[in-house]
Amino acid sequence: MRKETITSAQNPKIKMLLALQEKSKTRRKEGLFIVEGRRELEHCINAGFRVRTLFVCPEIINPQDWEYIYEKTGSPVGCEPSVVEVPAVLYDKIAYRGGTEGIIAEIEYMERNLATLKMKENPLVVVLESVEKPGNLGAVLRSADASGADAVIICDPQTDLYNPNLIRSSIGAIFTVPVAAASSEDTIKWLKDNNIKIYTAQLQDSEWYYDTDMTGGTAVIMGTEATGLTDVWRKAADAHIKIPMLGRLDSLNVSVSAAILLYEAVRQRNSR
Repeated sequence: MRKETITSAQNPKIKMLLALQEKSKTRRKEGLFIVEGRRELEHCINAGFRVRTLFVCPEIINPQDWEYIYEKTGSPVGCEPSVVEVPAVLYDKIAYRGGTEGIIAEIEYMERNLATLKMKENPLVVVLESVEKPGNLGAVLRSADASGADAVIICDPQTDLYNPNLIRSSIGAIFTVPVAAASSEDTIKWLKDNNIKIYTAQLQDSEWYYDTDMTGGTAVIMGTEATGLTDVWRKAADAHIKIPMLGRLDSLNVSVSAAILLYEAVRQRNSR
């Protein structure tokens, strides 16, 4: 085990850790991102990501959690990460959020594109076009995990997949659900090549979502609340679907809409 103790926030390794938390440019340049907390880190490791460095606070971390995480980081990837121990006063400064059990990890990037997706028969897929808020993306990923969706594809993304807010809001679902980033045009081709029906969520020229057959290969396409979907998706759609809006407003949060449509697909498939 390569282990060292750092007590100063001016240490270069601490400065790099903070830069990786704060700047997507640094994450892309270094090929690294940050994961905090036992649960999120466990999901990350189980997804096959490699841990470069573990930052641990002995005063905070549960010894059983530390033993478990360290064993997992060495086994699946075949090499041990370096370990940096920090005191609680420094951990409070470097932790992106509270309640992270005294462990933060630097993780190596892994490519996540359409070629990495492996689909089963009649897959259920969520496609998000230009949904830029990490909180919304994270909430959709949680619904995708809970409903057993086979993939989430983010088209023309305005945020990187390893944004700390996205990892946090997804509670690690960014690692438990197959995820890919691609252009809308490439995604449409991929869906058609895989015989997956394209159902766009929109108000115009639409049918009720519960009247749409989602028992076969299904892709639910969602856009932003402000602008909706672009014409490229509207034209490529096999059907336009909508959710009843019985009040005065004309839209739901994208994560709520995704959950409704995903569980309708689950209902239809379980009632066959």
